[in-house]
Amino acid sequence: MDLSRLPEAVRRRAWAEGERGREWLAALPQILERLASLWRLGGFEILDGGSEALAVAVALPDARPAVLKIAPPWADLLGAERRVLEAAGGSGFAELYAVDGAAHALLLERLGTRLDLLGWTPEAQMDALCGALMAVWRAPVPAGGLMDGEEKARRLGQFIEETARVLGAPLSAPVLARARAYAADRAKTHDPSRAVLAHGDAHAANALQARDGGFKFIDPDGLFIEPAYDLGVIMREWPEVLLEEGDPLAAGRARCAQLAARTGVDAEAIWRWGYLETVSTGLLCCKLDVFDWREMFQVAEAWAVD
Repeated sequence: MDLSRLPEAVRRRAWAEGERGREWLAALPQILERLASLWRLGGFEILDGGSEALAVAVALPDARPAVLKIAPPWADLLGAERRVLEAAGGSGFAELYAVDGAAHALLLERLGTRLDLLGWTPEAQMDALCGALMAVWRAPVPAGGLMDGEEKARRLGQFIEETARVLGAPLSAPVLARARAYAADRAKTHDPSRAVLAHGDAHAANALQARDGGFKFIDPDGLFIEPAYDLGVIMREWPEVLLEEGDPLAAGRARCAQLAARTGVDAEAIWRWGYLETVSTGLLCCKLDVFDWREMFQVAEAWAVD
């Protein structure tokens, strides 16, 4: 297999880890060879779209299509993600076929086309994501515990503060002050009685067509949190569309209202998680120099005056 076709985001994330990242990249051919022998796999083809783990299309011994996902050792692939997929049993998420702990690898059901590649409008994609998420939120919470809403809010706040400082304060003081306030608010308002199993990164590239005509998710982070968090992830998407509207604040509030109406989730909770996700993801993308971080920064600046 030609590993020169590794997704650029995967390569960059590994390089950002220094020596251990370079060692993982160098070991991938041997890891793939061992797993191919272990599970009698064929038809290897690297898939686009990965951001940290390597995803490879494979064929099972009975010719069924599957996906082999290999994560770097520093990722939590065999922690929350494995437990979420095992608990869901293929409902709302890709079915899990097998696990190899030594390689940090999962063998998964192969789904259809990614939602973001279907040519749908952002509004149609958001509607599809909402429908798929409502099925996820009904899934059982896996045993063993997941990061909860209080900890997630606290970690987001810390990441924003630390990364902004490292990057030389690329965002204005009002943006960071509001992020600080929203992180404290969402940590304080975490309520276990209202928390659900959340995907944790429910964007359109993680939603793939299922055989029943709907969508299933891949790559769950796995959180025990209010449903508004997953919708906040959707809020950060398509920043260029918000900017094209001419008034990113009004366009953002309209998007928030659409998500709230589709799911029955509190709009202000969606807005606050969406703000935190826009700021934190923009900072991460700026640090890695990937995706549309400049547009995210522009949206965050506009939303900070609300």
